[in-house]
Amino acid sequence: MSSKKLPAGWADDVLHFWFEELSQKDWFGSSTRVDEICRARFGDIYAALKAEPPAPESLDARTLLAAVIVFDQFPRNIFRKTPDAYATDANALALARHAVEAGKDRSLPEMQRHFLYMPFMHSEDLMAQAESVRLITALGVPDGVKYARHHHSVVERFGRFPHRNSILGRRSTPEELEFLKTEPPLV
Repeated sequence: MSSKKLPAGWADDVLHFWFEELSQKDWFGSSTRVDEICRARFGDIYAALKAEPPAPESLDARTLLAAVIVFDQFPRNIFRKTPDAYATDANALALARHAVEAGKDRSLPEMQRHFLYMPFMHSEDLMAQAESVRLITALGVPDGVKYARHHHSVVERFGRFPHRNSILGRRSTPEELEFLKTEPPLV
C-alpha cells in the first residue's frame, strides 16, 4: 500500500482513535491491548506512510498531526522494545519542524500541539531537545514541561537516551549503566 492508496479519511481515523478513544493512561503507559489495537488498525497506514512519506507542504495541520502520530507514537506501540520503535523518528521530526516553522501548529488545540511536539522530545539531538523545552513550556502544561526538561537533561548529559542502548544494540558507558540503575525508562 503506498500513500497514494491510503484509505480516505485515514487522518481523521488516527486523530479520533488517539484523542477520543484513548486515555492519558493509554498514551503514556505500556499496554499490550493498546499495542495490539495500534498494530491491527493502523499497521497498514504506518507501512504506507513509511514507504512513501508525505510532503509536509501539502498537508494541513490536522493531517500533519496525524502523520506525526503515525510516525512517532504508533511505532512505540506496534514495535515496542525493538529498533523499529524508533525507525520513523526522523520522519516525525521533519513533519513537526515543518508544522512549527509554517505556523500550522498554532491552529491545533493544546493537547494536539503537545503530541505534535513529541518528536522534538523523542529526538537524541540536543537542539531538538531545546526546541522541545521551548515549545512545551509555551504550552504551559506543567507535567509536559517537567518531562521535556528531563528528556533534555538526559540527552545533554549523555548525547543520547541510555534506555535505548540495549534495544538498539549500543554499548552503554559505565556512567550510563549507573544512571540506568536509578532512572525509570524513557521512550
